[in-house]
Order: sequence, then C-alpha cells, then structure tokens
Amino acid sequence: MVFQFAIDYLKHRLTANSRHGTHSPFVYKLTDEVIYDFSNKKVYDDIEAQRKKLLNDHKLITVTDLGAGSHLNKNRTKKVSQIAKNALKAPRLAQLIYRLAANQHPSNMIELGTCLGITSAYLAKAQSTAKVLTIEGCPETAAVASQNFTDLSLINIDLQIGNFNDLLPEAITNSEKLDFVYVDGNHTKAATLNYFNWCLPKIHENSLLIFDDIYWSEGMKEAWEEIKNHPEVTITIDLFWIGLVYFKKGQAKEHFKIKF
Repeated sequence: MVFQFAIDYLKHRLTANSRHGTHSPFVYKLTDEVIYDFSNKKVYDDIEAQRKKLLNDHKLITVTDLGAGSHLNKNRTKKVSQIAKNALKAPRLAQLIYRLAANQHPSNMIELGTCLGITSAYLAKAQSTAKVLTIEGCPETAAVASQNFTDLSLINIDLQIGNFNDLLPEAITNSEKLDFVYVDGNHTKAATLNYFNWCLPKIHENSLLIFDDIYWSEGMKEAWEEIKNHPEVTITIDLFWIGLVYFKKGQAKEHFKIKF
C-alpha cells in the first residue's frame, strides 16, 4: 500500500502543473493567490504553538476508530504526541486549508474528522464570524481537541461527538446551504460518496467541498473519479493530498492537477 502511494505521488508530480500551466482564469488566480501563498501569517503562530504542546504531550488516551483506520498504527491506546505526529495535518497543508477557507468567505463550515483540533482551529480562525461544525467519532480525542479550542479562545466551533452517518445528515438538514465542507475521515469509497451525495442538495455556486486523502486507497481513488465526473461538478483541483470540488455555473467542466 505504501509502495503504491509512492508511485501515485510520483505520477502526480510528473503530470501536475504549476499555475503557469493553468489556462483557467479562476484556477490560475486561486493557485497564484491562495494555494501558492507561502508567506507567514501571524494567525499561524498560536495554532502552531498549540501543535508543539501536543507533540510533547505523552498522556495516553483510548482511540475509538469508526472509519477506515490508520495505515501507521492500529493500537487502540496511543499517546497524544503519537497522534499529533502521525494524524495531524502538517502545517503546510493545514495552512493551505486555512487560506482556502479564508478565500471562500463562508458563513458556515463543516469538518468531518476533528482529530486533535488543529485543522478545526485553522478553519475557525479563517472566518471568525462563521460557525464551524466539526464532528469526531472518538470521545477521548475530541476531549483533547475541546481543550485546544479553549486554550486558543475559539468560540465559533461546535464540536459534536458521534458517527458521521448519524450527525452529518442532521447537520445538512439543519443548514440552509453548505458553503464549505472538509471531509477528513472514514476513508472508504462508499462513505466518501455518501458524504458527497448527502451534501449535494445544499450546495450552491460558491460552495467548496474538500476531500482529504484522495489517493489513500484504490477505493478512495475510485471515489474521487466518481466525484469528478458528477454532472453538478464543474471544476476539480487535485493537489494529491486533497481534492477541491467546485460547482461554478456557466463554466466548462475541467479537472486540474496542481503541484503542491
């Protein structure tokens, strides 16, 4: 599995473009101003300081895994530091998700897979007036995330604990529209396609769906292809680590691979 992942990564690097190989004005602007904005931002400092605390937290917690599990470690009892090292999004990727959210100006955000709450914190900081609903299946992991939100004085996060299959449909039903959805959990083909299809009735022209780990497995690669080919999807951007899905009306259907 690790070998196939490395091959997929190499193929992506060989076939992906930079912004200069992108002929769509929308995607060029997004790549130039958001994806490739590697400047340091003051907002990053507090969250990365919190990450550092987690990397040095050797407390043991019991992990409840309701999804596809981890390629790295399937032990149920883990140190917080171990989870922080293996499961948190790296700063470069978490900060990209922050920039994508900030650029989107959403009034609401949904995150599936809170983990220890670092990416949730970036979402909350990206749009302080937006409500961030984040869903986590593991109560003890969620407890650590909740403490991180308190430490960072984040008041616009609603952390819910439970099964995505129960909580996501309820959240969608209670939402007038979906502006920004980040799916980072239960990395199976069937689950990923369910989440996508459940969101469709509430998406609009300015919605952004982000799918994590689109090369995680053969099933995830198949799910990504199905999402790309859905008639309501107009633009997708494959960054290897994540896939961006847009629904912009009046635009020709185009799929992009961008080096990141």
